[in-house]
Amino acid sequence: MAHHEHDAPTSVSGAERLPRLGVIGLGQMGLPITAHLVRAGFATAVFDVDPERVRMAGEAGAVAAPDAHALAADVDILITVLPGAPEFASVMSGADGAIARLRAGAGWLDLTSNDPRVAEHAASESSSRGVWAVGAPMGGGVGSAETGMLEFFVGGDVAARARCEPVLQVLARPGGIRDAGPAVASGYTAKLLINQLWFTQVAAYAEAALLWRALGNDPAWFEDLVTGSAADSTFVRDYAGRLRVGDYAASFGLDRCIDEIDIVSDLADDRQTPFDVGRVIQRLHHDALDRYGAVDGEMLVAKMLEERAGG
Repeated sequence: MAHHEHDAPTSVSGAERLPRLGVIGLGQMGLPITAHLVRAGFATAVFDVDPERVRMAGEAGAVAAPDAHALAADVDILITVLPGAPEFASVMSGADGAIARLRAGAGWLDLTSNDPRVAEHAASESSSRGVWAVGAPMGGGVGSAETGMLEFFVGGDVAARARCEPVLQVLARPGGIRDAGPAVASGYTAKLLINQLWFTQVAAYAEAALLWRALGNDPAWFEDLVTGSAADSTFVRDYAGRLRVGDYAASFGLDRCIDEIDIVSDLADDRQTPFDVGRVIQRLHHDALDRYGAVDGEMLVAKMLEERAGG
């Protein structure tokens, strides 16, 4: 079961101390995540490059750290909620990174949509210092973060995952803590591939709906027919209606979508596995970026296809 702000984490009892948490990254996801952790009773320190976000976290009950180094040195679990792999690597790795400041026996829990290769490098660096690591990229948008109904794809060894369980329970929907295996990188890989399939559904559904409409049919009728059919999916039930009314899911940047698709493409090249459908989706998303720029909109590929069909 998920635990929300009114619940204390049930896996910690008696005189056992709750772990001290540090959160780096107070963006659209990091700020509500921090608020939930504070309300659940965790002592939570924070750092972000934007002092206004730090101030807002302080209003929620978090303690501001002067910098990422000081934060990492004084916590049991360092939680990163960053935009992507470059930001994670910059904050965490190397002689000046936060990993070097974590004490032996502490660990990090990364909720970023990271590159598994970057995470593997950071996990190796951590292990050499006696620091454990868990990768748990999130599924769900800002609304899910605000309501404590996120989904996590969790990779890491059993002991490390157990240490993170009380934290993730506060943030996850019922059944939303998904075990991706013992490798830190496995959760990131699962999340990337799931997103790749979702991006593919956006383009495929948009093309089918455009042809249906071009043949003189009611778009809403098509949505109803697909729902419950062999082609039904969470995408059809939750997002097809939004496409029909011109809502392109402006909760995540188009450029960030492309970052994820490009990582999957690189991984397929590295392992020499087929990526023919993926390359079509990759090209369409790059075309959309050229058309609209780095704006928010996870489904802007559909808008571009609508324009190509004549509006």
